[in-house]
Amino acid sequence: MASPGALEPAAGSVPGTKVELTVSCRNLLDMDTFSKSDPVVVLFVQGAGSSEWKEFGRTEVIDNTLNPDFVRKFVLDYYFEEKQNLRFDVYNVDSKSCSIYKQDFLGQAFVALGEVIGSQRGRLERALTGVPGKRCGTILLLAEELSNCRDIVTMQLCANKLDKKDFFGKSDPFLVFYRSNEDGTFTICHKTEVVKNTLNPVWQPFTIPVRALCNGDYDRTVKIDVYDWDRDGSHDFIGEFATSYRELSRAQSQFTVYEVGGVRPGGAFRGCWEPHSGTCPCPQVLNPRKKCKKKKYVNSGTVTLLSFSVESEFTFVDYIRGGTQLNFTVAIDFTASNGMPSQPTSLHYASPYQLSAYALALKAVGEIIQDYDSDKLFPAYGFGAKLPPDGKISHQFPLNNNEDNPSCAGIEGVLESYLQSLRTVQLYGPTNFAPVINQVAGTAAQVTDGSQYHVLLIITDGVISDMLQTKEAIVTASALPMSIIIVGVGPAEFDAMEELDGDEVRVSSRGRYAERDIVQFVPFRDYVDDSGNQVLSMARLAKDVLAEIPEQLLSYMKTRDIKPRRADPQ
Repeated sequence: MASPGALEPAAGSVPGTKVELTVSCRNLLDMDTFSKSDPVVVLFVQGAGSSEWKEFGRTEVIDNTLNPDFVRKFVLDYYFEEKQNLRFDVYNVDSKSCSIYKQDFLGQAFVALGEVIGSQRGRLERALTGVPGKRCGTILLLAEELSNCRDIVTMQLCANKLDKKDFFGKSDPFLVFYRSNEDGTFTICHKTEVVKNTLNPVWQPFTIPVRALCNGDYDRTVKIDVYDWDRDGSHDFIGEFATSYRELSRAQSQFTVYEVGGVRPGGAFRGCWEPHSGTCPCPQVLNPRKKCKKKKYVNSGTVTLLSFSVESEFTFVDYIRGGTQLNFTVAIDFTASNGMPSQPTSLHYASPYQLSAYALALKAVGEIIQDYDSDKLFPAYGFGAKLPPDGKISHQFPLNNNEDNPSCAGIEGVLESYLQSLRTVQLYGPTNFAPVINQVAGTAAQVTDGSQYHVLLIITDGVISDMLQTKEAIVTASALPMSIIIVGVGPAEFDAMEELDGDEVRVSSRGRYAERDIVQFVPFRDYVDDSGNQVLSMARLAKDVLAEIPEQLLSYMKTRDIKPRRADPQ
């Protein structure tokens, strides 16, 4: 699902201030019989001058709670001169369906971004509504302007002799990180994984942007809570300690050991034991109450920072300026379910006045990507057709009928070859994706140094026939410099396509998981303008399907430790 990085500005607007929204909910509806709800929040935005709502992004799902504090943030561009309307929908995730509308609706809230920023201390609480006859609880929003700091921290921690919280076994510990706010309160910024049945856990290394950890203020308090995980969501508090980015960074040359304080005094807000400001310098504080109860009490265990490293966060633009080329490949569905191209009911039908859905999707995506490809030569394939003269079925035939060189000159060249193929081949079937994915993957595997990145656009109308082979192809391709965009045209149900879009559940095949999420699926019908404005439909489609490409490119570069080349001096 697309998660664009900014609200669409009005024409002529200058780039906005980056604002991070943190979301929490309180007293949500309980929709589960034997446990509590498993909530997720979906943010929708309105473009400038539009009444249409578009999904912007989702938080993670938190199991078994009516009072979630979500770690995943929403980062938006804020424009003072615009009214930027936001809608927050809350759902209880109760099925494996990727469609949010098949989950239980818990309520919604409408706010303007300016309302949140203009609220006292940048905090806004709004009642959730939308379930008749029910009190749906509230949503809490915190807005903070982000610094321009582009550093990323990688750290690893372990613990020793933590308090035992489980009756029949040892604790199942995990860590929760909070950064302090200017008013002395704290905002959640990271959770580690749970390590089962041990008092001496070693957590996996993790990365976090410095601006998420301390917003670029190296002396801002960072508080870390230690919990024992419980299946019912009522996690037991083991203890906490406080530090700062500056102190954490000392672990680059030495181990740093923190003592974990025990049960909190009543009324304390997950911070230091005594009332302190948000920039409290104390590195750690033990609980005096527990000391009184246990004369020999020293602490509730220790946490050791094993490693801490910092590197610069490179951007998509850094790589493009350094010479990375985007190579665009097209694959078009020529199966019979599209209908006879000569008939107005066909999805391939193009009148003198209007392009087909296939042509619209191709132009929408291709005209943007071609700006990042120096030679403007695009391989273009069809699949699911019988080819002349012998009627052989092909799932990977060049649209220009040139096996040795399937590239077309520019997007207009691809369109010409596509229309020519419609006149010469017989639409047939089935709908197989794996051959063309493997074809592009083979090309991508030839150059893996970061100078080339491949984007495959598949346009299709139907249910995929080779799902197992396609999953295998995607898992293999996820280790290569490539992304896959799938645009579904027509009225078909595309549930199987959602399964390939690994935003929530990573694609797997025969026990192997995809290294990265490289697939983006969208149904074209969601972007068709009601007034018939094709230019607007194309712009909406391109904005959403291309939104994940920069992040997918960055994820490949990062996993391979590829840094941008220096741009050639002019």
